[in-house]
Amino acid sequence: MQPLVVLTLSFVTSLSGALMPGPLFTYTIARTLGTPRRAWLTGARVIAGHAAIEVLLLCGLVAGVVEFLRAPLAARIIGVAGALLLFYMGYGLVRETLRGKGMALAASDGSSAETGGSGGGLVSRMSPPVAGVLVTMGNPYWWVWWVTIGAAFLVRFSISFRAWPLLLAFFVGHELGDLGWYLAVSTVLSFGRKTLPRAFITGLLAVCGIVIIGFGAWLGISPFLEH
Repeated sequence: MQPLVVLTLSFVTSLSGALMPGPLFTYTIARTLGTPRRAWLTGARVIAGHAAIEVLLLCGLVAGVVEFLRAPLAARIIGVAGALLLFYMGYGLVRETLRGKGMALAASDGSSAETGGSGGGLVSRMSPPVAGVLVTMGNPYWWVWWVTIGAAFLVRFSISFRAWPLLLAFFVGHELGDLGWYLAVSTVLSFGRKTLPRAFITGLLAVCGIVIIGFGAWLGISPFLEH
């Protein structure tokens, strides 16, 4: 019974992170709007990359590397690297949207956003699973969530490699929470965009680019203010 309890609580706890707007959520919106075929699967593809890096971090936490991630220097390095990635992604998205070559326009005329679209921005060139890895790793607050809430959960339920059913239940529950939310978002956007004016979609893409740049600035500066 305990693995089922852990899975359920892990699912609920994961929503504390998944439901908060952030760079990965913003990327998912932009990528969904710019994908011409099977766009509703974008959320699932993003979470596939997100889950791949989370399983590695989870194993690291169980193995005892949590103290390293709590160090101020680690937070600053992650913050700066993540800020540079988000700046580049946001700038590229705004640039190609303002040029009229954004992913929304590529999708509407049938060209493939999977190959980069006509704008050539990093958002359109980067596949969702790869973005799921890089954008996740570049977000210092994802690391903070895991070394606080995530680590506390592991301690509370004595989750370890030896207690592998609990470890598996925790991971599956956590990823189901992320998958459910992101898949719902990409599905709603995918089927709803057919009724939205092109100008609205293009404007939304530009806003996403600006928001990504804003996240980059915030995530890059905040580790230096907190330590």
